[in-house]
Amino acid sequence: MAITNNNSNELTNIELSIQISLSGLSFCILNRKLNTIIHLNDIQFEKKLNPLELLDRLKGLFDSEKMLSYNFSNVFVVYDNDLSSLVPETLFSEDCLADYLKFNSKILKSDYITYDRISENNSVNVYVPYININNFIYDKFGAFTFKHISTVLIEKILQLEKIKMNTRMYVHVNKNHFEIIVVENSKLKLFNTFGYSSKEDFIYFILFTAEQLNLSPETLKLVFLGQIEKEDSLYQIAYKYIRNISFGSRNDRFKFESAPKTPYAHFTLINNF
Repeated sequence: MAITNNNSNELTNIELSIQISLSGLSFCILNRKLNTIIHLNDIQFEKKLNPLELLDRLKGLFDSEKMLSYNFSNVFVVYDNDLSSLVPETLFSEDCLADYLKFNSKILKSDYITYDRISENNSVNVYVPYININNFIYDKFGAFTFKHISTVLIEKILQLEKIKMNTRMYVHVNKNHFEIIVVENSKLKLFNTFGYSSKEDFIYFILFTAEQLNLSPETLKLVFLGQIEKEDSLYQIAYKYIRNISFGSRNDRFKFESAPKTPYAHFTLINNF
């Protein structure tokens, strides 16, 4: 989804990607001419906020980070929440947006609902962005583009799996939730989001998903992305039950002035360019 206006700012070679959730904010700045990420920052909140509190934190970030005052040629936003639903393109109607969400998400009559088209598997991702955040970014930059986190994940992972003829489960880990994407013979078999508060929650949802899809932990190929490392308790408990575990890769197209901690961290933030 792109929001545009008729104002034309002087173009630069600098672009901004922001990932927004109720649990934290992250952003990176790309110098397109140098093909280099020149700045990356990640802020995790002490508690989950509401959208009004989130806007206050975002405003504070723009006040404190001098690099966010650049005249960006492009601004990209990715919304990280569980207010989304995938719909086959053949069954999609713009008149039914709320209907697609109401059975698995808590939505309000005042919520703004929109959608992303995912050409890789002919589907439409219906979701709720935070409209107060959209208004703030529009007022600050004018034209910008936004997507849901699941759109970025599905698009990128299906591109990575395009010619692979097997089954893989990707788990994209965040602070208090994670996404599961299962791809079978280059096609999306499942996408879902789970909240967790303990390592036991984490492994339960992974094993439950595998069981529902008749995937054996003995042969399951599990790929981790996001905020997880080999020393973490989440990895350790996963390895106790699933031995075929690997870490994914962003397949970076950019260089970095200061590289992320791992080649699979900030997967959606950086792939949002």
